[in-house]
Amino acid sequence: MPPPVPARDPGLQPERTRLAWRRTTLSCTVAAVLAAKQAAHQGSSPLGLVALTLSGLVWLGFLAVAHRRIQTLSGAAPPRVLTVRAAIATAACTVALACFALAIMF
Repeated sequence: MPPPVPARDPGLQPERTRLAWRRTTLSCTVAAVLAAKQAAHQGSSPLGLVALTLSGLVWLGFLAVAHRRIQTLSGAAPPRVLTVRAAIATAACTVALACFALAIMF
């Protein structure tokens, strides 16, 4: 007879995940603010201004995905699994933000 599986505390894992989403949101916010600061102090080219605008839009998109996920994790019921669409949107926002930051620097 296999040993009994201990019950998992349902509050710890969603709490850690929620905190990770908040840290990632803060990191994206810092990256967007630093991009704006770089563009303001350096006097960006038209490409830099487009990249800055797109960085702001990507940041807002990431905030929307992160907020929705944080709200899902805050519920009393067990959280749903992150959808493939949300995971792809999050990864795309992160990569796009990095690419736009590079465009602002040059």
